Amino acid sequence: MQNILHHLFEYKTLTKPEAETVLVKITEGKYNEAQIIAFLTVFQMRSITVDELSGFRNALLKMGIPIDLSAYNCIDLCGTGGDNKNTFNISTLASFIVAGSGNMVSKHGNYSVSSFCGSSNLIEYLGYQFKDTESELQEDLERSGICFLHAPRFNTAMKNVASIRRNLGIRTFFNMLGPLVNPSQPKNQIVGVYDLELARLYQYVLQETNTRYTIIHNIDGYDEIALTDKVKLISNEREEILSPYDLGFRTLAPEEIYGGESVEEAAKLFVKILKGKGSEAQNSVCIANAGLAIHCLHPEISREDAMDRARVSLESGKALLALNKLVKRTI
Repeated sequence: MQNILHHLFEYKTLTKPEAETVLVKITEGKYNEAQIIAFLTVFQMRSITVDELSGFRNALLKMGIPIDLSAYNCIDLCGTGGDNKNTFNISTLASFIVAGSGNMVSKHGNYSVSSFCGSSNLIEYLGYQFKDTESELQEDLERSGICFLHAPRFNTAMKNVASIRRNLGIRTFFNMLGPLVNPSQPKNQIVGVYDLELARLYQYVLQETNTRYTIIHNIDGYDEIALTDKVKLISNEREEILSPYDLGFRTLAPEEIYGGESVEEAAKLFVKILKGKGSEAQNSVCIANAGLAIHCLHPEISREDAMDRARVSLESGKALLALNKLVKRTI
């Protein structure tokens, strides 16, 4: 690692194979904690390159446990996190809305690193028991339209950096990798990122795959459609900047999508929204993100129709039903 650190401290970058090799060694426990922290710190001080991000992604996929859900036309809605905005769990809520609309979702998630409640914290609190076999996950998909893949179950090698990430309490390049290493490698993906530079990196990486994707960056720093400002969307076909009005909604104030300060608060709000008791702002931001995912899955329909399908899923209770079927109890 010393040679690698010297190389990086001289403002040099890693090739894709070099990045893959060093991350494999990190996950195998070949380096000590101080060396790993120094390595992570490099990418806090300068931007990661496309080759480095691709190499790190290849390493985690290589070391992880793959899950074959190719028989299903799944989508994942997953943000990088680390935007320090402390919203409620918008992408997870949107995932259940998409499932309630009759589509299949293979949701990749983890415990929170830099906010109060990650998707894994939330879904576990609501009574879901994490699963890691194809048959169990396929059963969840067929019963509820959604399955949940808790990242540590599939990237077991990551245990060597989990405590370091928790202790640092800030986003690292592992936040960047989360949406890229869903073990089921779904055919469709909504990816939220916290800055425009990372959005561009994701575009280059995803162009090398067969994924149908839409990358989201709210220009005021959210890693999802927040409706607080304009949003940059990058998909296979086009790039566009849209206002909340363009999407059919009003502009929201940041405090309208605040997520609380504990897992319990976040879970109560999550269920409240699914039960149709959310505020107009909370409902709007969930529908906007779910609608975009439905449009990604069904480009043949208009974006307005996709938003309508998302709204029906939420307001009819079908999104709540998807949650109840997944956790096997009435919430």
